[in-house]
Amino acid sequence: MISARRLSLVLGICVALLAGAAAQARDLVQFPAGYRPGAIVIMTGARQLFFVLGQGQAIRYPVGVGRAGMAWHGRAYVELKRLRPAWQAPPEISDRGYGPVIPGGSPRNPMGAAVLGLDRGNYAIHGTNNPGSVGGFVSHGCIRMYNEDILDLYARARIGTEVVVLR
Repeated sequence: MISARRLSLVLGICVALLAGAAAQARDLVQFPAGYRPGAIVIMTGARQLFFVLGQGQAIRYPVGVGRAGMAWHGRAYVELKRLRPAWQAPPEISDRGYGPVIPGGSPRNPMGAAVLGLDRGNYAIHGTNNPGSVGGFVSHGCIRMYNEDILDLYARARIGTEVVVLR
């Protein structure tokens, strides 16, 4: 049986290792004024998402964005938040109508660890089961993030958060 002290030490090491890996994916950067603190700004051409902190700063995350002809631009708002969401391919993606439901937490689930659903179309900001796709033009219009980054953003964003998608 493991002691509480040893368990605490092991958990602390795990958290430190995970924090170190995640810190490489996101950065605190200077960001121009004009957006409210708490807003999410996505620059699709640069494949970067910014969570605006205010006072000229934002957290920058790498993202995967829509393929040519599938990307969108404009404003939306976070309409729902889900951890370990289930996923089902919509008819726009599958030539057989709706695909089978892939349960949350499944390694086959393309939504990853969490999702911020947007009020515009069938779009979302979500994690991924394919981390190699982050940084590319890869999706049907959704924004893909590393799972540790979507969990960080999920904790910061609220229902109603403004999302601005720029070219």
